[in-house]
Amino acid sequence: MNKKPYVIGLIVALAVGFAVIGLYALSGGKELNYRLKNRGDLGPLSKDDIVYRTVEAPAATSKDGTISAKDWSSVYPEIALTMGDNAKNTYVVSYLEEDPYLTNIYEGYGFAKDYGSARGHEYTLEDVAATERPHPMANCLTCKTPNFAKLVNDQGVSVYTMDFNEVLAMMEENVSCYTCHGNEAGNAGELVVTHSYVTKALGDAVNDINPATLSCGQCHIEYYFTPADKETMMPYHDVESMSPEAILAYYDAMDFADWTQESTGTKLLKAQHPEMETVLAGKHANFLSCADCHMPIEQKSNGEAYHSHELVSPLENEALLANCATCHGDTDMVKLVKGIQSRITARETEVGNKLSDFKDALAAAVAEGKMTEEELDAVRKLHREAQWFFDFCYVENSEGAHNSELATRCLDTAEEKITEGMALLGKDVNGK
Repeated sequence: MNKKPYVIGLIVALAVGFAVIGLYALSGGKELNYRLKNRGDLGPLSKDDIVYRTVEAPAATSKDGTISAKDWSSVYPEIALTMGDNAKNTYVVSYLEEDPYLTNIYEGYGFAKDYGSARGHEYTLEDVAATERPHPMANCLTCKTPNFAKLVNDQGVSVYTMDFNEVLAMMEENVSCYTCHGNEAGNAGELVVTHSYVTKALGDAVNDINPATLSCGQCHIEYYFTPADKETMMPYHDVESMSPEAILAYYDAMDFADWTQESTGTKLLKAQHPEMETVLAGKHANFLSCADCHMPIEQKSNGEAYHSHELVSPLENEALLANCATCHGDTDMVKLVKGIQSRITARETEVGNKLSDFKDALAAAVAEGKMTEEELDAVRKLHREAQWFFDFCYVENSEGAHNSELATRCLDTAEEKITEGMALLGKDVNGK
């Protein structure tokens, strides 16, 4: 295994660099500073207003050699401060309480016990330790801390099967600088893939993805644990095979299932959080990165521009909303996006309840014992597919905002599979 994180590019104009600017130390600094202070009709700050600098990395104070946010704070104080602001994101909702049908469709799996929304990156270790879902192995720490990525890079895939609590005790920091930048955090705007499974799965195809999207996509993806090594892995090898249909075919080819549901006998899949796959399949990916929409450019009092590392919704940030106006003009973007989210959420509830009824009907047929195993397997296939397409939409955290067309297609496909499966059971979609 290549233990050196794979560098994916120098990004002078891209969004996630550790980019507090040394304007006065750079040629043209006074002119740029003047333009930032006296923008006039120039409009909101843009990536062109940022000049990235190269500095000597500070000495690591962590036990494993990971240069932490605390270590970098003297070099990039604004970046460290805004990273810490992610602690303000404390809102959590229980999806099991909000959508009770989930407990039924996830029956027999950990998500039927505990499934809540994620808080800010400042809480990743605390939340994974507290979850009621079983986590016997360390692979559950994959995206919760840079120290785990460093451990895998240093020691290899055997780390994934280590005891969860043993490895948790070794972890020192929540999602932080190393995650996106390695130990050369942001020099010249450089981004680094620090998770080895990304380059193992994608190879040269990493170059086809905007680095400021792939940086987030290291974790905001669909993934599975390999049967042999329990290694975190992505179920595709290029952008073209990131669709829910292609990923399902990938899992079918390897006869993979996250669990076999006892009451139905169905080998089911649990989608994770396929944000990157969803974004890349949409129209905005051609000209926007994750950072463009979630990391506003801010300005110090002396005119220096930098990327805030507090990850926010563009609906809650005036600077990010102003970027939308470039294409959307005077459209009320908050109203537009919330309308999409309301429509997709309502459709999720409708299809989710139908999926729950389908699961119960299949379980009843299994218990009755009147259908042959061949007949039941035909229904189980549709059950597996219906749940996969429903889940691919439900667990993607934008509620349709990232790609409403894909969200709608997934829910429509799930409903079609449910209707077909209920027909094989001799019932309509209302369970009669």
